Amino acid sequence: MTSPRNVISDFVHGLDYQGLPTTVQHQMRRCLLDLVGVAAAGSRTRLSRIMRDHAHHRAGGGPDAPRLLFDGRRVDAAQAAMANAATIDSLDGHDGHRLAKGHAGVAVLPAALAFLDGQAGRDTHDLIAAMAVGYEISLRAGLVLHDTTADYHGSGAWNALGAAAVGARLLALDTSATWHALGIAEYTAPRAPVMRAIAHPTMVKDGSAWGAQAGVAAALLAADGFTGAPAGLIGDPHLWADLGYSWRCLEQYFKPWPVCRWAHPAVRACVALATEYALRPDDIVDVHVTTFEEATRLSTSVPETTEEAQYSLTFAVAAALATRELGPEVTLAAGAHPDTRRLMERIRVARSPEMSAGFPAVRQADVRIGLSDGRILSSGPTTARGDPDDPLTDDELVSKFRSFTRKLDPMIALSLTGILLEQAPRPLEDLLPLLSGAAPI
Repeated sequence: MTSPRNVISDFVHGLDYQGLPTTVQHQMRRCLLDLVGVAAAGSRTRLSRIMRDHAHHRAGGGPDAPRLLFDGRRVDAAQAAMANAATIDSLDGHDGHRLAKGHAGVAVLPAALAFLDGQAGRDTHDLIAAMAVGYEISLRAGLVLHDTTADYHGSGAWNALGAAAVGARLLALDTSATWHALGIAEYTAPRAPVMRAIAHPTMVKDGSAWGAQAGVAAALLAADGFTGAPAGLIGDPHLWADLGYSWRCLEQYFKPWPVCRWAHPAVRACVALATEYALRPDDIVDVHVTTFEEATRLSTSVPETTEEAQYSLTFAVAAALATRELGPEVTLAAGAHPDTRRLMERIRVARSPEMSAGFPAVRQADVRIGLSDGRILSSGPTTARGDPDDPLTDDELVSKFRSFTRKLDPMIALSLTGILLEQAPRPLEDLLPLLSGAAPI
C-alpha cells in the first residue's frame, strides 16, 4: 500500500479545481459563502476587535501582506490567519462535521487567504481547490484524533494540519517539506481541552485561531528548511487510502443559528412549537428539555457576554421561544432581552441515556412546554437542522448570509453573494477588497 506521505503529497499538490467532483465544487462554494457571512457578523464582536488589533500592533505587515477580514489592515501571514479565524469563530455559526466534533473551515479559509492575498493572477477556483485540500486533510485528522485519544480536544488540534496542507500547496513545497509542515503543525497545534471552554465560555473558544496560526507558521517554517516530527494523525495508511475518492467535506453540516451545535435540536423544537402555536412568552409556565449529555453541560446561567450566550442551552431555548428566530443580533446582545431572561428561569434540562448513546452521530432533544391554560406541548425527539441528511438549501444559506451581513453596505453584500456562488472563475482582485472593508459597529 502506498505510504500516507506520498498519498497526501500527491493529493495536496496534484488536485486542481477541474479535478474536483461537481458536488465538491458546489459544497466548497457553500462553505465559502457561509464562512464569509459569519465573519462579517463576527467582526462586530469584542473578541474579533481584540484579535485584529493585537495582530496589527504586534505584526503589522507591508503592502503585500494579507489583509484582515472586514478590517483591511495588513499583517504577518500567521497572525492574519489567527485573527481571521478568531473573527469567524467569534460567532458560533459556521459549518462543522458531526463525527470530527468540530470545525475545519474556520482555519482553512484564513490559511488560504493568508497565502493567496498578494499573489498575482489567482482566482476563486484557486481558493476553492485550496479549501477542498484543507477540509479533507483537517477532517480526516480530526476523525483519527477522536478515535485515538481519550480527551476531547478542540478543533485547533486537528484543523492546524489542514491549514498547513493549504500552505504547503500554495507555497509549492516538495514532498519532504510538505511532510515536515504537517508534522510541525501537529506538534505545535493546541490540544485544547474543549469541555473546559464549555464549562467556562470565554474568547479561547475551541482553539481554532491557534490552529490556523500553527498551520500557517508550520508551512512557512518548512519552506525555510525547518523540520518536524512525523504527524501521528496521518501515520496509518488505511485511514488515508480513500483521499481524493471519498469526500468528507460533503458530510459537513450548516447551522441555521449562531449558537453551539449541541443546542440546535432543542432550538429547532422550540422554534417549531412557538411558531405552530403562536406562543407568547407569558403563555409559558415551564419548559423541560431532555437531550444528550454534552448538551446538558452547556451553561444555564444568564449570559453577560456573547461567548456565554453561544454556549448556553437555556439562553438558546429561551431566546428561540421569545423571538422565534435566533439570529446574530440576538446572540450578540447576549442576555439583554427581558423576555429571554424571564424564560430562562422556567427551563429545566435533563439527560437522556438513549440520546447520549447516539452522540456524536445523532444529536437529539425533546422539549415539553407547559402553558398557562394547562396544556402541555411536546416536540418529540428532534434532530438538528442542516445535517447532510436534512440539509439547508442554497436559498436558505443565501438568506442566512443576508441576515449575517445586514450591517454591510447592501451593494457589497450583494456583490459578495454573486462572486462567492459564481461557478466561473473570478480574479481574487475582485473578491479581496470586498472582504477587507470594515463592517460598521
